[in-house]
Amino acid sequence: MTDKTTPTPEARLQALGLTLPQTAPAPIGAFANVRRCGNLLYVSGQGPVEADGSLRRGKVGVDVTAEEAQEDARLVALNIIAALKTHLSDLSRVTGVIKLLGLVNAHPEFQHHPFVIDGASTLLHEVFGEAGVHARSSFGVGSLPNRITVEIEAIVEIAE
Repeated sequence: MTDKTTPTPEARLQALGLTLPQTAPAPIGAFANVRRCGNLLYVSGQGPVEADGSLRRGKVGVDVTAEEAQEDARLVALNIIAALKTHLSDLSRVTGVIKLLGLVNAHPEFQHHPFVIDGASTLLHEVFGEAGVHARSSFGVGSLPNRITVEIEAIVEIAE
């Protein structure tokens, strides 16, 4: 939780000039966006879905540069935050981003997976402060649903 002197995550988003989607992107299968277990929230893999529903697609290292994919990962983090906001209503309940798992739809010779997923990690730190610093794994995969560039899942701790 934040005190009166610490900016809220919503205030930090506003200061960054970012607006959350009205609702988180809907799951594309038979699963929930967020599942709670105790004081942990498990956020299902989110993709680079624009507010208008369009997807950022392509193979990183062939169709998409590492820098473009890093921006896609930043968009994915925004969608993770939207899923949290939809589930919690108040982002100030987030006490820690525990872990991210980042998948990059990459050419087999592509080597900069951590650089790509840094787009998400940096945004989560900017929005949640030190509570946004997390453990993380990132790696390349041969394909992702709908040919999206990046998919990221998260484990988040919340206050009761």
